[in-house]
Amino acid sequence: MNETLTFPNLEAVKEARKNIEDVVNYTPLQYNQRLSEKYEAHIFLKREDLQLVRSYKLRGAYNKIKSLFDQGEISAGIVCASAGNHAQGVAFSCKQLQIKGTVFMPVTTPKQKLEQVEMFGGSFVEIRLVGDTFDASKNAALDFAKAFGAAFIHPFDDVQIIEGQGTLALEILEQQKEMLDYIFMPIGGGGLASGIATVFQELSKDTQLIGVEPKGAPSMKISIDNNVNTELPEVDGFVDGAAVKRVGDLTFEICKNALSGCIPVDEGRVCDTILQLYNKDAIVLEPAGALSISALEQYRNLIKGKNVVCIVSGSNNDITRMEEIKERALLYNGLKHYFMVKFPQRPGSLKDFVLNVLGPNDDITHFEYTKKNSRETALAIVGIELPDPSEFSGLQQRMQELGYFKSYLNDNPDILNMMV
Repeated sequence: MNETLTFPNLEAVKEARKNIEDVVNYTPLQYNQRLSEKYEAHIFLKREDLQLVRSYKLRGAYNKIKSLFDQGEISAGIVCASAGNHAQGVAFSCKQLQIKGTVFMPVTTPKQKLEQVEMFGGSFVEIRLVGDTFDASKNAALDFAKAFGAAFIHPFDDVQIIEGQGTLALEILEQQKEMLDYIFMPIGGGGLASGIATVFQELSKDTQLIGVEPKGAPSMKISIDNNVNTELPEVDGFVDGAAVKRVGDLTFEICKNALSGCIPVDEGRVCDTILQLYNKDAIVLEPAGALSISALEQYRNLIKGKNVVCIVSGSNNDITRMEEIKERALLYNGLKHYFMVKFPQRPGSLKDFVLNVLGPNDDITHFEYTKKNSRETALAIVGIELPDPSEFSGLQQRMQELGYFKSYLNDNPDILNMMV
């Protein structure tokens, strides 16, 4: 363990709770009947999506900034970097304490999150868009802090940030009197997991703490596997609230010893969870907010009959992303398939394809074709949605037997990314 680091402790988390109690909502811990029946367990959702800024990030941000404010250490203002949720917590804190703040965010940040930061911060916050990832924005924010003397508010690798996030764990233990067997929590940089671990290691040692990361950005899992904090060469930014190339040094030291498991979840699985929660539970979540619930399937056998809490945070989802979310969910569930198809250059070939290749409930959802008069056949890209994944083998077999099949595109990530 790195002795130069200052580690959070339970008493400091309790002090953080006093520091933020006038600002942060005491969010509900809700029993979810649908998930409980599905997994034959007692599933509770800690609804941090109902927090003032729709995520737990306000807890840590306000605790840190209020502490600096009380100590008179923010004369040059503050600066932060964030993919969205931390920025909203910082913006809210700036307006609440009337502090000037500069927020660096990736250029790829969804518009909805930008608008939320502007709303929460008002005239006290300036947004600067830099880079395509959180890490690029963080480097720009650190340069700004050095140049202008602003206090840098780290989104996760800071002891007071971690202690603020840990207040969530105190609430859970107050709300659930029975022994908790498992807690599933999202991991981006590790601040939330570290805060929860700080509390549960003291007050509920037997609870299994499971960190959940997107498959395209498993920086904590790889670091734990390597036993050294490891920076990923690149990440998939789809789960933007958890797409971090390198977790914190402090959070790594805490999580590598405290977590009972750290698992990646496919982004398609996350999308399917978002749609299920929206359609069946009327809960609106962003990709990072759905990570914890998305991991339950991997633990289905272990959690049977157990008391389980999933941290649900946050709900800052841009409605314009829903088509992509639906598409990714269909692909993950084997219901959407893309093919390169050979069409004979004669009238009626598309009609023959529809009548003889497609099943009665198959649906063409994508079609790109240009007629080439100088050739016997021309290629088309066809996207087909199936009513059941079991229909796929029959579809492909008919396509091959009748001479239409050229190639299957779902296995080609470069082409598929153009489609989705």
